This record gives sequence, C-alpha cells and structure tokens, in this order.
Amino acid sequence: MIDTSTYHVTPTELASEMAIVEDAKKNPSRFGVLYDNYYEQIFRYIYQRVDDKEQAFDATQQVFVKALESIHKYEFRGVPFASWLYRIAFSEVNNVYRAQKQRAVNIDSQSVYAILDELEETKIDEYHDKIVDIIGKELPEDELQLIEMRYFEKRSFKEIAALLEITENNAKVKTYRILEKLKKIMK
Repeated sequence: MIDTSTYHVTPTELASEMAIVEDAKKNPSRFGVLYDNYYEQIFRYIYQRVDDKEQAFDATQQVFVKALESIHKYEFRGVPFASWLYRIAFSEVNNVYRAQKQRAVNIDSQSVYAILDELEETKIDEYHDKIVDIIGKELPEDELQLIEMRYFEKRSFKEIAALLEITENNAKVKTYRILEKLKKIMK
C-alpha cells in the first residue's frame, strides 16, 4: 500500500484523481477538471520562482499545454498527478531562467530561520542576511530547488523525491549536504 499521508491526500482521493486522469486520457476535452484542480498551485509555484506575473501566467499556460499534449504518456506511480505537473513546471521555470539569464528567489524570513535552526546556528540574527544572500546568489539551481522545496514549500523528503524522480534517501542526503555547504560558506 502506498503511504499517501506525505502527499496530503487519502487513498480515496488518489483513486478519484486517477479516475479523472484516465478520463482525460480517453477524452482530452475532460482535461479541464485537472486544469481547474491544479492551476492555482502550479501558478504559485512558478510565480514564486520567476517573480514576474506575466511570465508566470505564460509559463503556467505552457505547463498545461504540454500536460494536455502529453497526457497519453502519463503513468501513475503512486503519487498525485500534481507531481507530474510540477516536473513540467520546473522545466518551464528553467526555460524562463535561460531566456532571462537570471533567476528570482523569493525568500521569507520564517524559512530562513528554519534553515538556521536546522544548522543549529546560535547567531540567528547575525547570519540571517548572510544566508539569504548565499541562497539567492551562490547556490546552483538544483541545490536551490531542494532548499526551496524543503524549507520554503515545507515538502516532505518523500514528496521531494517523487517530484525530482530520485529516492527519498537521496533527497535527504542531497539536502543535508547543501546545508553543510551553507554552514561552511557562512563561516
């Protein structure tokens, strides 16, 4: 049995969602239900990363166009359909970064304090601005993505693993290596 608790859905909700996906695979005109269910969260995910509302709208539109065009290729892997959409969204965000040659990072203080707490840092106020600068300017995209998912979006390692198509253990190891890297850079 699949543990759906880390995905914030029940087995019944997952089965219901899969019925909607299968229906959309057979009849693309029924894709609208999936669009309605996920548009807002995919838009927020993209907008958090591109920091321009029009670009976020455009990229979100592309995510759903690509999803509709590829729905027949979708395979259920025991995780919500949103995981597949997030992978498409991640690709679209990278397309925006390549076009702009820069990225946006929206960092809230509460998430920074969570990172500093995880690092067992006692000089929280002293290091707050420094870690914000490091995260925003020095982390490569793949490392930034893990930090964003874990600390800004509050995702479980299992959910991160599903979104990135890696093992849960690999998600943990990579995240803790990034934290160690942050600690070294801060000192």
